[in-house]
Amino acid sequence: MKNTLLLLFFLFITAISFAQDATVMSYNIKYDNTGDTINNWNDRKEAMVNLIAYYEPGILGLQEVLHRQLSYLTEQLSGYKAIGVGREDGKEKGEYSPILFNSSKYKLLQSDTFWLSNTPDKISVGWDAALERICTYALFKDLDSQQQFYVFNTHFDHRGTVAREKAAQLIVSKIKTLNKEGFPVVLMGDLNLKPDSAPIQFLQNALQDGQQITKHPFYGPTGTFNGFDPLKNLTDRIDYIFVQNAIVDKYIHIDDRMENNKHISDHLPVVAYLQFQ
Repeated sequence: MKNTLLLLFFLFITAISFAQDATVMSYNIKYDNTGDTINNWNDRKEAMVNLIAYYEPGILGLQEVLHRQLSYLTEQLSGYKAIGVGREDGKEKGEYSPILFNSSKYKLLQSDTFWLSNTPDKISVGWDAALERICTYALFKDLDSQQQFYVFNTHFDHRGTVAREKAAQLIVSKIKTLNKEGFPVVLMGDLNLKPDSAPIQFLQNALQDGQQITKHPFYGPTGTFNGFDPLKNLTDRIDYIFVQNAIVDKYIHIDDRMENNKHISDHLPVVAYLQFQ
């Protein structure tokens, strides 16, 4: 009996040491259009900081982020560091798809950005895309468990049919090339595609759609795009979190709003509670 209890205790401790919790969030924050008088960034940014601080994601992938927005968020969100570049010059010009991380929990081991095109190492517009599109990625180490894992954050083109197909293929190919060790992987972003589209189905086959494998029932509206319309039926799901070698405990589309019932962005944030094994 004593030996059995010792064995159970050992197995319990082992399970705790190999299962590490991580909270990840994907959020298209809507770029700071200074000509927007109705849904101006200055009227939304404080509520956005409050939302992110409340849910406390360890890893945060953002889309449509201009440099001044990234500077504001990193100043206001205590303990977070950011990686990424502007898509128009590989520095600070144009929209970022940055990754923010809690530096007290995770150590950055490696990071880079590539363009979604036939020349991913060069500033470029891919295929039939309307604009430059990028994917920023990083390899992190959990400071408690020492678990390493990759995070990819991206924003697909809003017009190019071929560009979205090729972008999905390129990212999966990049994951395979980089992740020789078989570390857990998180791919998140605004993909401008609904679940029945061919590129999303391709990603669902190559990785796992967090919403499909969540242990607890999915919670929140079906869709993630609201268009700043407080009366819109939220049925258009175009923001995703995919995983590989990870368990999804909970998957949520967050429909938190400002006190005047306005949306904080034209997309809802997506949150997944993960366990890396």
